[in-house]
This record gives sequence, structure tokens and C-alpha cells, in this order.
Amino acid sequence: MDRRLRRRWASTPAWRAAALGLVASGLAVVNVAAQTPRSSVEAERADYVAWLTTAATSPLAAVAQQPIGAGLRLGPADAEVPLDGVPEQRVTQNGAAILLAGPGGSRALPRGLPVRLGGYTVTADGPPGRAVLTVFGPHPPGKHPQHYDLQPAVAFVGPLLPAATRGTVRVLGADGIEVDAAEAGSVLVPIGSARVRLLVRRLPTAGGEESELEIFFRDATNGRGTYPAGRFVALVPERDGRYRLDFNRARNPFCAYSSAYPCPAPWRGNVIPGPVEAGERYADAAGAAR
Repeated sequence: MDRRLRRRWASTPAWRAAALGLVASGLAVVNVAAQTPRSSVEAERADYVAWLTTAATSPLAAVAQQPIGAGLRLGPADAEVPLDGVPEQRVTQNGAAILLAGPGGSRALPRGLPVRLGGYTVTADGPPGRAVLTVFGPHPPGKHPQHYDLQPAVAFVGPLLPAATRGTVRVLGADGIEVDAAEAGSVLVPIGSARVRLLVRRLPTAGGEESELEIFFRDATNGRGTYPAGRFVALVPERDGRYRLDFNRARNPFCAYSSAYPCPAPWRGNVIPGPVEAGERYADAAGAAR
């Protein structure tokens, strides 16, 4: 259930809005789409808040995230990941397999699936050889997500322009795990008086079973109402071969909720010169609602 909710937030269902793409100077421009139903966005936000505030693997409950490397030791005070009340455990990876060994024997850690360990929950994910262990403790009250009011003018539909170069690049996903992202292309978005080209990459989801088109972007609200490092937003396929980009669904990386997660570096060129006052806010940013 946790993974499905994360995936739903990262790649919400395709909507049926239809709008004409414009072409200018030989480049396809993403055009303003028909309004997304308010109830759809509000329901999605409610689901995400429910997941954040109740799930055992919510980023609000994260206490540590470490590369497994040649092996991780958990439990004792001198371990790489100290865990109160947990006897010594060792996590190792052998190709695609990840194992957890302790006094009770050895067991597999299926990628992306939660496993209980005493009073904690652990998950293992990431490509073979570069797997990462995330540890979650008791759920703290934490900071709940806050959002801007819905802005219909920042929902767009249009084509995905071909990538200038093919191949993959290693990036941190929203959950702080390094993945090999494929260069998917770009979109041109009219923001204010400017047309901004945003790079799109295809990132594997938790467990590596699926992938999503993602845009990690910065804008003039970073540190002034939104998370300083930037935000993610999904590019969602429409049924007619075009794509929907809705900044009302922009969301923070998990490092906004817990210092256990490393923060992704801004993607070069994905900077919107003006403010995008839509999507998720950040409680600790200047000017954010409290």
C-alpha cells in the first residue's frame, strides 16, 4: 500500500483534458490545458497527507539512510546504524540479492518492500551493487505538507520534445536513492512572459518495476515558500500521445521531511526565472504558511 501511494503521488492518473499544442520557431510549445478537476487534486493531496502521517515507511519516520556497499552493521551503539533494542544485524548484497542476517538467522530483503526489525522498519532499494538501506522509527508528529491554492493556469498539455542526447545519467530521486535515469526529452512551458525549456528524465520507481517521467526544477519560490533545493513534478502521458504537466502536483524531495535523506542536486538548466506558486510548500521556508 505504501509503495502504491508513493507511485500515485509521483505519477497521478492520466486526465482527459484536451488542448491544442502550439508551434513557434520550429519548437512545440506546451499549451495551457483545460482545468484539472479540483476534486482530483484535493483527493490526491489528502491521500498523500494520510500516507505521510500514518505509514511505517513515511519519510517523516526516517531515521537513517545508508549505502549498503560491502555490508552494513546495524544495532549496537558502535554500528554504522545504531538502533536501540536491536541485536547486531548485518546487511549484505550479492548481485541483485540483499540479505539481512542476525541472531535469528538470515532472510532476504525484497527491494522496495518494508521489513520489520524490532521496533523499526527497514527497506532496501537501488540498483544492484549500489543498494541503499533506509531505516524508519516510530512515527513522529513531524511537519505535515502544506500546499498553495490550486492554480489552473499552471496546468499544461503538449508534446514531449526529443532528447538532445541519448543515454542515462545518475541522479538522486525524490527518495534520496541514486538511480540511472534515462534522458527522455524536454518540454517548453510558458511561465509568465517567458518560455522555459525543462529537461525530462525517466526515473525508476521503488523496486525498479516501473519508471516515471520526472522533472526536477527550481523557481523563484525556493527558500521563499518552497523547499530550497527545488521540487519534483511528474510528466503524465495523455491518451492522444501528448503529456500533461501540472505544477499543482509539484512536490518536495523527501529530504524536506527528514535529514536522513540526501538532497538531489538541481538539474542543469531546469530553472524557472519567475515564481511558481503552486503545489507543495515548505514550512521552514521564509514566507511559508505555518
